[in-house]
Amino acid sequence: MTHQPNRSTPRLERRLGDWARARLPFALAEFVMFVLKQGWASLFGGLLLLAIIATKTIWQPDWPLQRYDALFLFALATQAAFLWFKLETWEEARVILLFHITGTAMELFKTHAGSWAYPEPGLFKLAGVPLFSGFMYASVGSYMARVIRIFDMRFAPYPPLWLTFALAAAIYVNFFAHHFLPDIRLALFAATLLIYARTRITFRISHRDWWMPLPLAAFLSSLALWVAENIGTATGTWLYAGQRPDHLVSFAKIGSWYLLLYVAFATVTLVSRAALRPSQMNTPR
Repeated sequence: MTHQPNRSTPRLERRLGDWARARLPFALAEFVMFVLKQGWASLFGGLLLLAIIATKTIWQPDWPLQRYDALFLFALATQAAFLWFKLETWEEARVILLFHITGTAMELFKTHAGSWAYPEPGLFKLAGVPLFSGFMYASVGSYMARVIRIFDMRFAPYPPLWLTFALAAAIYVNFFAHHFLPDIRLALFAATLLIYARTRITFRISHRDWWMPLPLAAFLSSLALWVAENIGTATGTWLYAGQRPDHLVSFAKIGSWYLLLYVAFATVTLVSRAALRPSQMNTPR
């Protein structure tokens, strides 16, 4: 199958892809392009993680700007650059902002409940939560919006939209309610499989289509986010209750991210409706 460039892909992304494909050995082309495209899709989160590591390495407590404030300003500048260079569309940015807001609301509640804490000082803080933390959630939304576009993804058969939003709402509410009511996450895990078990993600790397079950993609993504969380705690940027910086984040957090990804995915589908249309699907090979 001849590859047809996605017209919605920004010019910079197309140029980078063309440059890489022209220099790759044929046998490794698909795998290497998959890794490169995944890295490109997660650029916002990757830059934020690099900033977390770099600031932890070099920052001094007597500097006039606190580390958390520097991370907040860096995240703001990165978001502005993404829009300036058209790495995100304004429509995508508005939905990512919604996930940013819902993530910050969770941060405010969870830190107040003692689930985790941000131990360092900072000026740009709200009720003890540094404002850069919302960008960590926004980076997940950015990844989802960009990976759908970059890989020209299609999802089919797709469940009714009302059902996906109801599941996302139940997951989000449970993150708060389980502090007062029984935790229903096991039922929510089962619901994700019942609702999305038949949904295939069909995606284009370069010259052919591939597919993967959506729940498997969500699980693999949650593993990557768990690794990112370990970077955050290893640098002392945030710490879970009772956790030491030299200890791994609990494996249970993989399940938390798995569920939260369905909230992010439902939010991003507000601007990715074309990916949900079966008539535009290519036949998996």
